Order: sequence, then structure tokens, then C-alpha cells
Amino acid sequence: MRWSSILTLLCTAASLILTFLCLFSGSSRGFLQNGDLLTLNMSRLGHDVDIFNTTDSDGSFLDNLVNNVQGDVNDLATDITSDIASSLNLSDFYSVYMMNYCKGIYSPNASLTAENGSHVTRKAAYCSPRNAMFHFNITKVVQDALPSPITLSSITWPKSITDAESTIRMASIAAETLYIIAIVLTGLALFSAIASLITTGRLSVCFNTVINALSFTALLLASAIATTILVKAVDAFNAYDTDLGIHATRGKRFLGTTWTATALMLVATTTSLVQVCVGMRGGRGSVSGKGMGHGAF
Repeated sequence: MRWSSILTLLCTAASLILTFLCLFSGSSRGFLQNGDLLTLNMSRLGHDVDIFNTTDSDGSFLDNLVNNVQGDVNDLATDITSDIASSLNLSDFYSVYMMNYCKGIYSPNASLTAENGSHVTRKAAYCSPRNAMFHFNITKVVQDALPSPITLSSITWPKSITDAESTIRMASIAAETLYIIAIVLTGLALFSAIASLITTGRLSVCFNTVINALSFTALLLASAIATTILVKAVDAFNAYDTDLGIHATRGKRFLGTTWTATALMLVATTTSLVQVCVGMRGGRGSVSGKGMGHGAF
């Protein structure tokens, strides 16, 4: 039994588990809530900023309604523990995962830990159903949640966020597709690694190396695209942090998980490749030896 084959098997199995976690984290309120790609903190919406657009006031019913709501919100804004988001039917936070999103409240209140030093935890109240080609559209979520007849035009919702979402959507679909491909290939690599342990032929090791390399490539591309998505999305939201009071944070655990899975498949690929090279060198040596023995004999 070759120790290198055991190492390949262990790395492949660990990478497969981690890739599954990347894809299915947050699929329910109690399953790996801290494995999000990014989280939008809406709890400071409207604090220290004027979020309502009343520049085009013409005395209409909508303008009066906006002005009334604005007055209520301004009263809330003076209290650090108040939750303006909930007054607009918005959740304190929205956590985005590969196949769905969850929303909920901060406990014990919506104030930021960085501002008062208290320990604030997230409590998910709802998680959307899993969707194979999921894309989180915060603009639609906010629009659907706002109390009628308040619309996005009633608040200073930047158009650049909507534009960024369309760009991120295609990248999100590509990343998710690559994760699914990586899971299939890593699963095949796992069975191939098991086969290389119980067989002595060089063919199984060569096949295992090829599958490992393909799995590593898929994971590398998926991780790179996912990281790019997070950077662009967080930058797009945080560019308006001071204008809206919305703050986005990248999912550090997700990034750590996906890149660890990628690194493990790199180790598995390298180890199996070394097995092939050592096996080929050993095979040539044995053949040469036989030839010399035959000639001497």
C-alpha cells in the first residue's frame, strides 16, 4: 500500500466535503449560517444620512407620505439602538449564499458591534429555497419589501448598484456551474484514488492524476470567480455606505473554505503526478535491468 496514494485519497475526500459546504451552506436557518459569501448590514440604514428623495416634491400624496415617513425615520435616527430598516419592512441583514439567501435580525439590537463594543449575533428568520442558478437581487428584495406606495425612486437608491448586479449575475452562474463540475470530478477522483490503492497497475494512477488535475482546475476557476464576485459586490455596496448606511462584508469563512478545497486538490494532483513519474522511472529501470541480465546470461 503506497502512502502517497493514501495522501491523495485523504486530500480528495477533504476537498470534496469542503466543496459541498461551499455550495450548500445556508440552505436552512440552522445549517452553516456563517458560510455566507457576503452579508449586507441594513441595520444602520438612514442613520446620520437622509435616505429619502424629496427633491421633486410636487405636493402629491406620495410626496406627503414620503415626508411623513421621513419625519418618523429622522426621529429613529437619533437613537443608536433604533432599527430604521424594520420600519421600512426591511430585515437587519441579508446573508447571501451560493444557492439561496437568508435574512433576519441582529440580537439584542441592531447597533453595530464596532460602535459600542457589545456582542451582537445574527438570527435568521427566513431562508429562501435553494435554486440551482441562484442570483441575489438586493434591488428587487428592497423594492418588494418597501411599504406601498414607497418605491426605490422615493429613496436615494443608487443606479450603479442595479448595474453592478447584472454584471455579477453572469459571474455567479459561472461560479456555481464550476462548483457543480468540481464536485462531480472530485467524486470521480475519490473513486479513482480508492481504485489506485487496491490495484497495482500504472493506468489507474494515470487516470487518477488526470481527474485530479481537472478537478483542481474547476475548483481554481470557481474560487477565483467567486472571490472576484465578492470583491466587486462589496465594493459596489460600500461605495454608498455613507450615503445609505448599508454596509457589506465578505464571507471570510467561505473564502477560506473554497481556497482550502482548491489547495487540497492541488496537493492531491501533485502527489498523484509524482506517483506516475516515479512509477515510469522505476519501470524503465526494471526493464533495463532485465535486458542486462539477459545479455550476461
